[in-house]
Amino acid sequence: MARGRPAGAEGELMGHDEVPRALAMLERATWAARAFSRYGKESVDQIVQAVGKVAAAHAEEYAERAVQETGFGVAEHKVIKNIACSQGIVDAYRDHDYVTPRVDADAKIVRVPRPAGVVLALTPSTNPVCTVYFKILLALMTRNAVVISPHPAAKQVCAAAARTLAEAAVAAGAPDGVVQVVEEPSIPLIDALMTDPRTAVILATGGTAMVRSAYRSGNPALGVGPANVPVLVDATADLAKAATRIVDSKGFDNSILCTNESVLIAEEPIADRLRSLLTRAGAHPLAEPDRDRVRAALFPDGRFDTGFVGKDATWIAQRAGVRVPHGTRVLLAPFDHAVPEEPLAHEKLCPVLGVIRVPSARRGIDVARALLRIGGAGHSAAIHSTDPRTVLAYSTDVPVLRVSVNVGNSLGSAGLETNLAPSMTIGTGYFGRSSVGANLEPEHLVNWSRIAYNADPAEPFGDFAGLDPWRDPTGPVPAYPHASNLSVDRPAPEPAGDNGELRERLRRLIREELAEMIKG
Repeated sequence: MARGRPAGAEGELMGHDEVPRALAMLERATWAARAFSRYGKESVDQIVQAVGKVAAAHAEEYAERAVQETGFGVAEHKVIKNIACSQGIVDAYRDHDYVTPRVDADAKIVRVPRPAGVVLALTPSTNPVCTVYFKILLALMTRNAVVISPHPAAKQVCAAAARTLAEAAVAAGAPDGVVQVVEEPSIPLIDALMTDPRTAVILATGGTAMVRSAYRSGNPALGVGPANVPVLVDATADLAKAATRIVDSKGFDNSILCTNESVLIAEEPIADRLRSLLTRAGAHPLAEPDRDRVRAALFPDGRFDTGFVGKDATWIAQRAGVRVPHGTRVLLAPFDHAVPEEPLAHEKLCPVLGVIRVPSARRGIDVARALLRIGGAGHSAAIHSTDPRTVLAYSTDVPVLRVSVNVGNSLGSAGLETNLAPSMTIGTGYFGRSSVGANLEPEHLVNWSRIAYNADPAEPFGDFAGLDPWRDPTGPVPAYPHASNLSVDRPAPEPAGDNGELRERLRRLIREELAEMIKG
């Protein structure tokens, strides 16, 4: 894919106005990023706190709108995620500083934070608003401009959320255009955004094809891979707690988080007791004929039917022709072999939990490894155990970069119920062919310039006390000078006279420059 040129036939794209509009968005974002990169810590904190507060205030409204638009998940659970990714993110990084230079007098090095610039944030339909909140706040904490490109299935609620946060940022003193959103996403438009050299970094959260496209764009990209989370329960586990935590996690937002448990691996001596406790917690064990009906419904041609994404357990059972008790939160689907030919061994973004019995914890570790060979390498795994030896053996043998212990993995690996970085973007690292292995956090959107003095102790180190290269704005931030070829926010006609003629000539130059950008 050529850098700086939209994919596909040039003539086909020239008839669309979305590509020039994308380029105009990037130019506006570049202007905002340049201005924002000079802000000091006090102004940045003020903007972040204001945006986090506004985002949290709209958490319930946008949760309900997300469910209405996408048909995925549970509104009450989305509220929790929206608050966690707004005020929760602000609180988590309240004492972090991505603005002030850091002085290491012993090493005679000064580290100066440098924002990436323009961040292109691709967001999914499964966790739409919380991901929009999360990526906007990370960009603002690090003095970056951000362009949100939502999944088409969630474009309305994501656009509304991004506009709300953009208005809050500007009202708090951020430059005009520091937060923008693609209102009508299309392949040509997104391709133009991804491949343009003004895009500093792409944050790709979504399907594998989209992430791979981001990596091929020619621009730096932080992408993540799919999950297929195994959860091992060994004979030493607190079974009552494990059962409740697993059902709560698998049922959370109808398993829409990629961190949800995919297959439960139960050690044989405790398997029957665990099954009973899971039932008491709200799961329904499927007998073999019902298991087969559910499997056939979910995987009609051997591939997961996305029509079941984020649907609740009783709806799935009804569609499969299976009767389950009212209030069932999770369907337990037993199978025997962790092989690619078994559909239930694959990722399932719905509250259907595969179950395998194993004779020992060691055999359970082997099964977990087999499941991750099928899919989900690098992502996450979970274990319920009180034996540190088993926990360590499991964690070092399975090819993942985060293992949640004695906690539901949906919120555990996402950092909401553990001390991992709270995140809606889970890096899979080299195991999962990803450029990032940690939970995405603000640190990933900053480069640090290093001022390095002569290491000779006889050579003095400079006194940097009280020095700050950044300056908070002293007055109102000027608005971005919109070009006349934008279809929205078009300025009123200029009055006749020399100024009007000069502005018209400038507008013609802008239009000609955009046309040249599109050509090549």
